[in-house]
Amino acid sequence: MASWKTITRRSFLVLGAAVAGGAAFGAWKIAEVPANPLVPGPDSVPLNPWVIINADGVTVIAPRAEMGQGISTTLAALVAEELDVDWQQVRVLHGPPAQAYFNAGFVDRMSNEPDFIVSQRPKSHNAILAAVPKILSLQMTGGSTGAIGGFVQMRLAGAGAREALKAAAAKRLGVAPDTLKTEGGKVIGEKTFTYAELAAEAADLVPGDVTLRDPSTWRYVGKAMPRLDMVAKSTGTEVFGIDTWLPGMKFATVRMNPRRGGAMKGFDPAPALAMPGVAQVIGLGSGIAVVADNTWTAMQAAEAVKIDWAEADYPADTEAMMTRIEAAFATRPDSRMRDDGDVEAELAKGPVSGAVIEAEYRVPFLAHAAMEPLNATAWLKEDGSLEVWCGCQAPIMTRDACAAALRIDAEKVTLHVPVMGGGFGGRTDPVPAVLAARVAAAMPGTPVKVTWSREEDLTQDYYRPAAIARLSGRIEGGKATALWGRTATPSVTRNALARLVGFAPPGPDRGSVEGGFDQPYGLPNYRYDGHVADLTVQLGFWRSVGNSMNAFFLESFIDEMAHAAGADPLAFRLDLMRDTHAPSAQLLENVREMSGWDGLKRPGYGRGVAFCYSFGTPVAEVLEVQQTDAGIRLTRAWIACDPGLAMDPGIVEAQMTGAMVYGLSAAVHGAITFADQQVVERNFPDYDALRMPTTPAFEVAILQNNGSFGHIGGVGEPGTPPAAPALANALYDLTGIRARELPLNRQFSFAG
Repeated sequence: MASWKTITRRSFLVLGAAVAGGAAFGAWKIAEVPANPLVPGPDSVPLNPWVIINADGVTVIAPRAEMGQGISTTLAALVAEELDVDWQQVRVLHGPPAQAYFNAGFVDRMSNEPDFIVSQRPKSHNAILAAVPKILSLQMTGGSTGAIGGFVQMRLAGAGAREALKAAAAKRLGVAPDTLKTEGGKVIGEKTFTYAELAAEAADLVPGDVTLRDPSTWRYVGKAMPRLDMVAKSTGTEVFGIDTWLPGMKFATVRMNPRRGGAMKGFDPAPALAMPGVAQVIGLGSGIAVVADNTWTAMQAAEAVKIDWAEADYPADTEAMMTRIEAAFATRPDSRMRDDGDVEAELAKGPVSGAVIEAEYRVPFLAHAAMEPLNATAWLKEDGSLEVWCGCQAPIMTRDACAAALRIDAEKVTLHVPVMGGGFGGRTDPVPAVLAARVAAAMPGTPVKVTWSREEDLTQDYYRPAAIARLSGRIEGGKATALWGRTATPSVTRNALARLVGFAPPGPDRGSVEGGFDQPYGLPNYRYDGHVADLTVQLGFWRSVGNSMNAFFLESFIDEMAHAAGADPLAFRLDLMRDTHAPSAQLLENVREMSGWDGLKRPGYGRGVAFCYSFGTPVAEVLEVQQTDAGIRLTRAWIACDPGLAMDPGIVEAQMTGAMVYGLSAAVHGAITFADQQVVERNFPDYDALRMPTTPAFEVAILQNNGSFGHIGGVGEPGTPPAAPALANALYDLTGIRARELPLNRQFSFAG
């Protein structure tokens, strides 16, 4: 029994009044009640910010953005479980910009302690910490927090609605609510009522206590459910942002300074305006927009505009940038978030009774490269209001940025958030919506869809930073006795947050060293330092953020230590982990069995293993490669993960395999380079990904041993970090060549 009144005092507050003709049942809450943003339609009643009762079922409002990761299905299942409706009665929509949809899951990402330590403790409630996402109106999708933030919120929304609907039926029948039952969207007693018949009457019947379903009774949660977006995406009827179509619409594209952050000295629009179908060329300060009768014409015309670009304030080319990053090693560490034992003393023992090994690793800048290029549609209406359609990961931030750009009140901006064709962190920034709003302001009364060319999408991205790592370790008696890791990189967190919210958080930069300092390896002497490089290239949050680079550094070096010790690389990791975090060790045991690791190695094949604990979820991966006449093929991959409670195993498996493919694509092909301050790679021929014939076959095991009941780890990002080191380690096993720099296609020949 969960006391609604108790929850109110801590985190929730009952809304007992009718909201726009509907009934409001509850909102995630600390200091004040977020308003219900939903307005009733002709045939629907919004019961609360998350549930709308329709004549034919229930529409669940998902507070997180759907980018293909399946979060809308998982959140809808939580509501359906408690509300007692059949799956075929459930629909899902994305919530509008509203404080009610803030992401409480970010609280779980605010600790500087390693996740594997946090997960072993009982969850505690800190009202002040819990208030932060709400106070900041963090309606944001990212950090693999969608299910974490929605687990209690969505269940309570469904359970509160269920009990209020029972109370409304009980009042009609003159019986006690506990004599009634719910099933299939109906309240059943002496007489049966549909939820639609009762919704309006339930406004004043919010119960003081609600009972959440016992997990043993769950019908949906914990099972692989048919995804609610599956049919539309399979039949091509899903409406993405790029599919927005309005009567009288014009089409536009942008061309911004390729020297990022630089101004535009001037431009000559005449060549573009001379082209048939071109309506207007608009100056945007650091670039231009071309408006035309169709998108292709706009893109061709934009290339014809003669523009004089100013310079940026970063080095001219990649080599100079890497030199700037390397210089950070000479500065005092920004962070030392792990310092167990006495690393310096242990390393100082030298090779007298053991071996000291050292290695340097490098990774490049990376783009997000989602299949759907950046786009947004905006319409400035005669009454001064603005309507925007833009797939984005931060709706409130995007709405407010559009309002600020046009100097109008945020209340005058209506933002629609369609599903996205990929995000990977790259749709957090409000730039597409803001530029579309500015274009619309130059053409009041006319809706304008602005679509980025693929070249513009890649060259105007906010990149995963390049980084260099130097690691030292000592082996004695076949075991690792010390490890000192140092990573030098620009800070994504400081760069991105200063741009997005106007300030960077104080203190050490955790993101620069995550995946390095926070792994469950029980070395007696373990230190990890972060050195922040002074480099102003525009950066953004890329799938798995710092883990994507530090896992490559650490797991490659652990592999080198294993070989230096004459040990099996998987067994070597197990020895370091078994007494530190049992669930992580169990994953390695599982992936060893799944892959047949202990079997005889086949000639012409190599295998590599890697591990990373990130976003609350440990993941172990084994990859097999084969030498063929056509080049090296990635043949088979095995993934074992433990997110704690796996709310939808089908989605977990899909996300793990997709994340590993994303990581392998970057490992093999991915690199953003610079020349004359401009990005060299401008389309997929230069920034390729794995294709169907070059992608390995997958086997995934999902364990649920991590943490106590209710621990929910992320699934969208944790599969990416182990991918690159698993491949690099497999290549070493195959060829005897140790790869210490990405991408790997610069050193190895892969089959096409």
